[in-house]
Amino acid sequence: MNKWITKNGIQIDQILSGRSNAFLVSFDHKYILIDTGTQDSWYRLKKRLNSVIPENSSLAALILTHVHFDHCENSSRIKDDYGANIIVHESEALLLSSGKNSFCQGALPVTRRFFNLINGRKLFSLVRCTPCAYDAIVTEEYQLNDLGFNAYILHTPGHTIGSMSMIVDNEIAIVGDAMFGVFPNSVFPPWADDTTMLTKSWKKLLDTGCALFLPGHGTSNSRDLVQRQYTKYGEKVS
Repeated sequence: MNKWITKNGIQIDQILSGRSNAFLVSFDHKYILIDTGTQDSWYRLKKRLNSVIPENSSLAALILTHVHFDHCENSSRIKDDYGANIIVHESEALLLSSGKNSFCQGALPVTRRFFNLINGRKLFSLVRCTPCAYDAIVTEEYQLNDLGFNAYILHTPGHTIGSMSMIVDNEIAIVGDAMFGVFPNSVFPPWADDTTMLTKSWKKLLDTGCALFLPGHGTSNSRDLVQRQYTKYGEKVS
């Protein structure tokens, strides 16, 4: 598993990779999980969590970067098995509790055409997850100091209206699908509900001062790459 440690000793372990990434943030025997992957990854997720978290320990929280099935499908299991409080953006809280999938469409010409070809709106309406009760909602920022972390959640919409990122020690941002780490020299996701809002979120993330950005798919993005992408796209993308 990939691992990062901030200057103050907060550790980030990449618990899942492949179809979707999930990250475990730990400090002073406290743990926060970011996203859960798909239902098919449950046993792999649980095995890796148990290899890091001591027996009989719980998760302080599960933060959902957004309510898409490939990021939240194991939420109810995490809540039941690890006692995690579920934190989600207010605009997607009811989707989580009803088991519905947050809307998203093609962000690039080719993915927009594909979205229309497969009748994407209908497809999104058919996707269902196990309903999961949430415990806390985020509006713009949500401090995590009370959980023992020098970290906070930042609303970074664009991929979906309720997309969020976790800012750790103002060094590392766990950004969900606000960025991708799949395509060479690009952080642009193939799917986004509002690309103008998305690029504004890149600016918000750059303004945190973070040097590294961990996306929900692919590998980490450097600050230099994100800055170059923001300079390229700015608010011109529609």
